[in-house]
Amino acid sequence: MKKIAQLEMVGISKSFHGIPANDDIHLSINSGEILGLLGENGAGKTTLMNILYGLYQPDAGEIRIDGKPIKIRSPQESINAGIGMVHQHFMLIQPYSAVENIALSYQHTPLIFPQKKIRENVLAFSKKFNFDIDLNKQVWQLSAGEQQRVEIIKALFNGADLLILDEPTSVLTPQEIEELFVILNRMKQEGHMIILISHKLDEIMELCDRVTVLQKGRIVGNAETENMDKKALARMMIGRDVIFNIKREELPKSEKVLKIDKLVVNGDKGFPMVNDITFDIHKNEIFGIAGVSGNGQRELVEAITGLRKTESGRIQIGETEITNWSPHKIYNHGVSHVPEERIKFGIAPGLYLYENAILKQHHSKKFSSRLFLTYNEIKAHTRKLVKNFKVQTPSINMQTKNLSGGNIQKLILGREIDGKPPLLVASHPTYGLDVGATEYLRKQLLQRRKEGGAILLVSEDLEEVSELCDRIAVIFQGAFMGILEADDPNIKDIGMMMAGSLRI
Repeated sequence: MKKIAQLEMVGISKSFHGIPANDDIHLSINSGEILGLLGENGAGKTTLMNILYGLYQPDAGEIRIDGKPIKIRSPQESINAGIGMVHQHFMLIQPYSAVENIALSYQHTPLIFPQKKIRENVLAFSKKFNFDIDLNKQVWQLSAGEQQRVEIIKALFNGADLLILDEPTSVLTPQEIEELFVILNRMKQEGHMIILISHKLDEIMELCDRVTVLQKGRIVGNAETENMDKKALARMMIGRDVIFNIKREELPKSEKVLKIDKLVVNGDKGFPMVNDITFDIHKNEIFGIAGVSGNGQRELVEAITGLRKTESGRIQIGETEITNWSPHKIYNHGVSHVPEERIKFGIAPGLYLYENAILKQHHSKKFSSRLFLTYNEIKAHTRKLVKNFKVQTPSINMQTKNLSGGNIQKLILGREIDGKPPLLVASHPTYGLDVGATEYLRKQLLQRRKEGGAILLVSEDLEEVSELCDRIAVIFQGAFMGILEADDPNIKDIGMMMAGSLRI
């Protein structure tokens, strides 16, 4: 097949329920080029790429390859046209090996001894791009970086000239990010085209030749990255200046709010995912847990918030032991939770904003009489949350699932800290958010710290952890590799600790 020299999206428009997601989008990319796609949450980036990958059909406009219009009605037709996509959440079958996942997606997999033939081809292919993967390992045994390489191989193996990457570094260690950048630059030199969706402006500046910025479904700017800086990009994206280095003021350490002692928690498969962890958090403190996803963070948070039973050890709030209490009882004792999966666990998507604004509080005297909810008070409370936490919504009487991810996260954070809980457990609170929403949420966490709150912050974003946290614990395979003060000189080795190569 002839390699694609240029791909264009011309006049692309797409609406959902009468609300424009893309409005007259014109975008182009050439062979050997990396194009960055920037925009706030809800700006229309993912919709545009889903149209290019055949998941959606545009209401107007067309896609052209080398000047010729082409219809893409499904992902298979997109793959046939030389377009591949690596989604933010990997599309791999966990119990299958890496080579089996590649074979399943390959259009020309032979019927007889497919693994042997595919393995030979993949090994040769891997050497070309310097991929380092054990093809015999099952996917669940691979690191996030290795799984991402499997996804990239799947796309390139099927002949993708254009590769779309959606937030590709969100679950990688610093070392894996460096390795990914090397791979992408090598692909660029080979003549591949790459569209990179990212909220991390440093990545856009380092990797991309050009950047296209979307705002409310329309293109508001195109620029060569060599002529831009981070502040100019952020201003173009959200229409104002963004503070990139938020000042964390020094506060005296006060009494303990949370005490964890020799905690052991099993994962879903019955094996320990949290191994003998001990730490505490004080008032006026943000305690961060850094690590690659899947190293016990989720199980630790679920044990503290009552969503998962512990095997041994103690969890204490103030002077009260809360080990294995119910989530409801723990919440009433002053522990609020911003969950990692905001749609799945943070809201009821089909309920209205005002209903989601009082989840876990609907039984309180503030919002209910003996038999009925007091909707006037509930709606007044919701309007206050929407205003104070800058939730962008046309009405509090709309289903919460219709908000963008950033606005859902603002609503959840507002709900959880409005009552000024002694302990806030926040898992990946800015994951996948644009720079404007990220800046706002980080300021809210620091404000809660200043008010006397204790915060447990779980994040894979090292910039976020180092910017917000007073102390940082690095977790690997369920154990702490060390707990560092924010100004500890060993903080430079945090990437090695996340990979399990160093214990302090």
